[in-house]
Amino acid sequence: MSARGTIGTMERSNAASGGSTRREATRQKLYEAAVTLIAEQGFSATTVDEIAERAGVAKGTVYYNFASKSVLFEELLRHGVELLTASLREAAEKTEREGGSKVDALDAMIRAGLGFIDRYPSFTQLYVAELWRTNRAWQSTLMVVRQQAVAVVEGVLREGVKNGEFSEEIDVALTASALVGMVLVAALDWKSFQPERSLDDVHAALSRLLQGRVSGRH
Repeated sequence: MSARGTIGTMERSNAASGGSTRREATRQKLYEAAVTLIAEQGFSATTVDEIAERAGVAKGTVYYNFASKSVLFEELLRHGVELLTASLREAAEKTEREGGSKVDALDAMIRAGLGFIDRYPSFTQLYVAELWRTNRAWQSTLMVVRQQAVAVVEGVLREGVKNGEFSEEIDVALTASALVGMVLVAALDWKSFQPERSLDDVHAALSRLLQGRVSGRH
């Protein structure tokens, strides 16, 4: 290929990359606007016009990026849980690289989960509320993405059982779900009723639960 041809290819690639980046930025604005509005007033009461206005874009931009409000909401759930999953995975992998134990990895994931919720409280409120609903078209999507987050915790637990750090008697699937649920509920309680507490305070309390130090016996 000639130098001119190579440059042309690079320019088209950069232009495509720039367009993709702009679209992702727009979609992120729409996600943030939708999650805030829906958490405030519910899915049915929230209109596409309101989402567009909150995001600072034209109504047509919403439909350009998402076929409908329901599709936007489904993608919102998927996007948020994938961010949470990535945060949990990164925390576990970082602990492993640093030579930490599986308990250390779980503790790091608890802190990562709390950090995510601290950053996205409206999404967490919305997500927990939707877990209780059974009549939504996106329920199956919600369960699939939920399992992605829980699976990260299950992986650490299974490795801990395998290397003898955890008892073989633990129910890995239920324990993983319980840990994720503990973080979600504790964080929502923190944000709703004890906002004066710091992330360090809440993490320390959950860390003591994880490590069995609540009774005072070591």
